[in-house]
Amino acid sequence: MKHADNLFIEKDQFFDFFKEQYHIYFNSNIFLRDILYSVRRYFEKKGEILSYSDAEKITNEFTQKLESENLLLRLDNNSWRVNFMKPESVVEELKEVTE
Repeated sequence: MKHADNLFIEKDQFFDFFKEQYHIYFNSNIFLRDILYSVRRYFEKKGEILSYSDAEKITNEFTQKLESENLLLRLDNNSWRVNFMKPESVVEELKEVTE
């Protein structure tokens, strides 16, 4: 599916967008519904309205690609552990430790 491929290519931008609503950092849990709703909002911001079922298909394909690249580690059918680190996340974690 074209949307999932584009989303995978734009994964850094997507996770920056995702981070506006949800906490995400190395070794945190991430949930299917959080990703799904973020996918819908992400495409809405780009002017494309997705049905729930289309967003679900895109999300499933996207998470499979992330799993295949070892960026997400499956915990169960609805959750993963984040296995990547964005530079901004490190700064946030360091801030919390020093305060």
